[in-house]
Amino acid sequence: MTTLDDPNFIPPVSGAPDMPGYEHEMDPAPDYHPRYPGSGRLDDKVALITGGDSGIGRAICALFAREGAKIALVYLSEDKDAEATKTIIEQEGGEVILIKGDLGRKSFCEEVAAKTVEAFGQINILVNNAGEQNPQPSFLDIPEDQLRRTVQSNVYSMVFLSQAVLPHLSEGDAIINTNSVVSYEGLSKIHDYAITKGAVTTFTRSLSEEFAPKGIRVNAVAPGPIWTPFVTGPDFVDTPDEFGQGTPMGRCGQPNELAPAYLYLACADSSYVSGQTIHVNGGTLVSS
Repeated sequence: MTTLDDPNFIPPVSGAPDMPGYEHEMDPAPDYHPRYPGSGRLDDKVALITGGDSGIGRAICALFAREGAKIALVYLSEDKDAEATKTIIEQEGGEVILIKGDLGRKSFCEEVAAKTVEAFGQINILVNNAGEQNPQPSFLDIPEDQLRRTVQSNVYSMVFLSQAVLPHLSEGDAIINTNSVVSYEGLSKIHDYAITKGAVTTFTRSLSEEFAPKGIRVNAVAPGPIWTPFVTGPDFVDTPDEFGQGTPMGRCGQPNELAPAYLYLACADSSYVSGQTIHVNGGTLVSS
């Protein structure tokens, strides 16, 4: 892990719950299992997936491995979950390396890109999926260190890692950013998180404009309520039955219902798609 060499780096907020949480503690466990046989859509590809240890990231890793990708899995601190996901990838026949550290630091993002190229010789797909949220009762209660930390984790990491990876991408390769329905609807208690997801929307569009002429596609997926460690705990919900009831489908989604959207954007099926966001949210209508 990179040392604390950046004077502008903000460590995790003191007293905040561990983010993004631990999948091995969840009951019932999220469903990450791919729902259909692989068809080789990512053969000979290398995918760098952040936040890949659990939740949405784990489902993406499992599906990408089934489709033939080699995977660099980046995670913050959840060793047990990361090792479990590594086993899942290997059971799917995939090759994987684990890289542990905080993506809010630019030097670590550069290290991640370098380690991935060293291990696999290339990078074809970047999935900017890592992030954090720390709820507060009111907008007025958001402390300065939390605001700065949330922006650092959710925005700076996406920018720093994209800068580190883009020199290794070529025509046909892709960047996929994890957005949120919150970017379009807002949500009280996590105003700072909503701000960062709005940034994902504009970043995806602006980066796609620059790199589309080079054949590098930049898109996003905007989940609605998905049953992951990210949404459990005292400030959120305890069971999936409590979560997602406000959607037209009346339930939350599972990570394996979301992963195919990432696969579509990662493979040649989306060769004429860039600057777009796929909404996987249980039927909630948003203006995109």
